Amino acid sequence: MLAIGTRAPEFTLPDANGQPVSFSGLLSRGPLILYFYPADFTPGCTREARQFRDLHQSIHAAGLGLAGISPQSPESHRAFQDKYHLPFTLLSDVDRCVIRMYEVEGPLGLGVRRATFLIDPNRTIRDVVVADLRIGLHAAFVRRAVART
Repeated sequence: MLAIGTRAPEFTLPDANGQPVSFSGLLSRGPLILYFYPADFTPGCTREARQFRDLHQSIHAAGLGLAGISPQSPESHRAFQDKYHLPFTLLSDVDRCVIRMYEVEGPLGLGVRRATFLIDPNRTIRDVVVADLRIGLHAAFVRRAVART
């Protein structure tokens, strides 16, 4: 996994509408919370996304952006966003290229680790948390990021 102080790599991925979204475009609005998750509609990922949804107003008020990445299709992301009223960007990494770039692939290259990064507008990783099963740690990480800004 990319370490704190590392420069985050640039990428472009399709969003839930199939439109290309660049990392630099996400950062153009300010610091970014970028999270990786295993799959849409799974119990843990749904709980995490709903926690982030409930924190979204605070995230936005603090001047932070929020985007999630997983290997599902844009269509899956659209259905996930619609069902749970997720007001943030979900990006589709079907080929797992960005997942590999950020070094968050699961053991033996299978799956995706649950990881959340705080990245400043200069693309420097300022903080990171990895907790595959302790989903509440990710919401706590976001609350700390909001409190710091």
